[in-house]
Amino acid sequence: MDYRVLFRENNEAAAERFALASSRVRELAAGDAPEKMPEGLKQYVQRTAQFMEQVLEAAAVLSEKEKQQDLSPYLKSCNTMLYADVVGSAYEDSFANPAYAAEKLGTAMGQYLSFLYTEIRGMIRYAFEQRFMELTVCMEIFLEVFCILESAVSEGESEEETLESVRSALYYYVSDYSDLFLDQRIAASLDPRYSFIRDIVMTADLSDTDYLYQYGDYITQDEIITSRYLATLPEETITLMADTYIDGYYKGFEISGIDLSRKEYVEVLYSFGFERVIRTAISRLEADGHQVICTRPAVALINKKLNHRRGCCGLSENDQFYYDHRYDIGLFMDSALKERKLSVLRSAYEHRKELAASMAGPAVLETFGEALFEPVNKPECTALTGRQQKLLAQMNTEMVRITYQYINAEERSFTIISFPTPAIGPHFEEIFNETIRLNTLDYGKYREIQQKIIDALDKCKYVVVKGIGNNRTDLKISLWDLQNPEKETIFENCLADMNIPLGEVFTSPRLTGTSGRLHVSEVYIDGIRFENLTFDLEDGMITDWSCTNFDDPEECRNLVQSMILFGHESLPMGEFAIGTNTVAYRMAKDYQIFDKLKILIAEKTGPHFAFGDTCYSNSEERKVFNPDGKEVIARENEVSAKRHTDAEHAYFGCHTDITLPYDELGSLCGYTAEGEEIQILLNGRYVLEGTDELNKALD
Repeated sequence: MDYRVLFRENNEAAAERFALASSRVRELAAGDAPEKMPEGLKQYVQRTAQFMEQVLEAAAVLSEKEKQQDLSPYLKSCNTMLYADVVGSAYEDSFANPAYAAEKLGTAMGQYLSFLYTEIRGMIRYAFEQRFMELTVCMEIFLEVFCILESAVSEGESEEETLESVRSALYYYVSDYSDLFLDQRIAASLDPRYSFIRDIVMTADLSDTDYLYQYGDYITQDEIITSRYLATLPEETITLMADTYIDGYYKGFEISGIDLSRKEYVEVLYSFGFERVIRTAISRLEADGHQVICTRPAVALINKKLNHRRGCCGLSENDQFYYDHRYDIGLFMDSALKERKLSVLRSAYEHRKELAASMAGPAVLETFGEALFEPVNKPECTALTGRQQKLLAQMNTEMVRITYQYINAEERSFTIISFPTPAIGPHFEEIFNETIRLNTLDYGKYREIQQKIIDALDKCKYVVVKGIGNNRTDLKISLWDLQNPEKETIFENCLADMNIPLGEVFTSPRLTGTSGRLHVSEVYIDGIRFENLTFDLEDGMITDWSCTNFDDPEECRNLVQSMILFGHESLPMGEFAIGTNTVAYRMAKDYQIFDKLKILIAEKTGPHFAFGDTCYSNSEERKVFNPDGKEVIARENEVSAKRHTDAEHAYFGCHTDITLPYDELGSLCGYTAEGEEIQILLNGRYVLEGTDELNKALD
C-alpha cells in the first residue's frame, strides 16, 4: 500500500485552504509587505515566505514523482537549497538563530518569530512525505502572524500589544493543532503503514548514494561515505552485522522470558548510510513474521523533547541550531498546555490501542564519532522558568506512564548497537572493522568472568568507589539483601542482547545508605561535552550538581538540570554497574576516541551510574534470570516501589548513564556484613581472582 493513502483524507480536506495560503505566501515572497513595516520585519516576512515557496516547489515536484524519469539531481539540489541558511556560518545571519532574530526584531519578538521560523522548517518533512494538511497549517499560522504585524503597523499598536497578539496566535497554534501533530506522531510510531522510510530502504538502488536525498533530511559527506564503504563490504560481513543486531534483539526477549511471537510490530531506528545493513535486518524480521516501523525525529514543537533527536536520521545540519531552540516550549508552557498535550496523547493511544499492544520495542542502530559539540549559551534564547521546569518534568513523567498503559513494558524489549561514522577520523575503516569485532566478542568467556564478579558482589552489603589523581569520586553504594543466595542474585549478567557490545554487570542499588560524590572529568551526553561533572548524593538522591562548562556556575547548573535531570529538582541513582569490556576501552585508547564514544560503548569501559529510573522501570514484576539460573531480585528501589501507592511519583521518564573510566578509578571495593573487603578493581585494574583476562586489553 502507498503510504500517501493515509494522508489522502486530510490532504483533500486541506486542498482549498492550501491553494489560498500558498498563493498569499508567494505574494509575500515577491515582496508584498507594507512599506511602513520596520525593515527587520519585512526581511523576516519575505525570507520566510521565500523559504516556504521553495518547500512548496519541492512538494509539487514530489507529488508528480511517478511521472519524472530521474529526480536525483533535483533532490540533491534541495539538500543545498532548503538547508542553506542553517548550515555553517550562514546560520549566524539566519532568522532560525535567536541571536540574529533578536538583533533584527527585538529580543522578545525575535524569540517568537525565530520559533515560528523553526517550526516552519518542519515543512521540509511534510513536503517530502506529501502531507498537505501540515503544510497548510504552517502557512496559515505564518499568514496569521503576518496579519497581526501588518495590522499593528497600520493601527499604530504598541510593541507590548503586538507581542501579546503574536504570542496568543502562536500559543493556540501549538495547543489547537496538537491533535494533528501529536496524533500523527503517535500514529507513525505504531502503524507500519507509515512506510516512507522503510520503502526507501527496501526499494532504493543502494549502489548509487543519491538515494539518500530521497529522505528530505540534510545529508552530509558522513552518510555518503558510510554508504559507499558499506557497498564495498562482502555480503557475509553485512549479514554478520545484521545478524548480530537482530540476534541481540531476539536474545533480549528470550532472556527476559517474553514471547516475541505474540508481538507483530518492531520499531527499527537507524542512522542514514547504513541502509544495506538495515535492508538485511528488515528482511529477516519480516521473514520471521514481524512488520517494521521506522520513525523519524520530531519536527513540530509539541512533539519535541528538548534537543533530543530520536529516530531514523543522519547527522544534524547544525547542533547549535537545535541547542538554541531546546527550550522553545518555554514560550508557551503552562498548566493548560500540559493538560492539553496529555489529553491528546491518551486519545492518540486509545485510538490505536490494538497497535500499541502489539508493539515489541525498538531495535536501534546508532553511530559514534561525530564532530564534538560544545554549546554556546545565548542570552537571546528562550529559557524555562522554575515553574515551567516543574511542569515539564511532571508532563514528561506522565507521558511515560500513559505510554506504558498501552505498550506493556513487561512485554517489551529492545536492542542497541553502534558503529562509527567517517567523522571519527582517518582511521575510520580500521575502527569500523574493530567495532564489528567488538560487537561479536566471545559470549561464553565474558559470561564466566562476569559471573565471578557477581558472585563476589552478592556477598556484599555495599560497595565503595573512589577516584584517583584529580578525580574526586568517593561514593558508597548500598546493595539489596539476598534472602536465598542459592537462587537469588543482586546483579544482572549483561551480555550481547539488549545492549551491544557485551560487557557489564548491573544492579538497582538500595537508595538508603547510598551517599557521597561522583565526579568525572569529561563525559559526553546526547552530544554535549560536560567538563568536571559532579553529583553529590544522600540516600541515593541527588542533592547538588555542577560542571565547569561555563564561567557562570548558574549556567552550568541549568545545563545539568535540563540535560541530565530533565528539569527535576533531584533524581535517584537508578543503576550501578561495572563495565567489563576492556577491549572497547583499548580501542578507544589506541585511537584516542574516548570523547566520541556513545554511552552504549562508553558505559562498558568502566564503572557507571545512571540517574533516573531503574533499568527495570515499569516492568519490575517481570522476573529476570541470569544464565546461571538465579533470579535477579534487585529490580526496584525505594522510589519505584511507590508505583503501588503513589504511581505519579514512582518514575521520572529518564535514565542517564555516566561512566567513570578506568584511568580515573582508584578503587572499587565491596564490603560484607562482617566488614570483610572484597576488592574488585584497584588503580584501574581488575584484581578479583578469575578476572585477570580483562587486564590483557588494559596492559
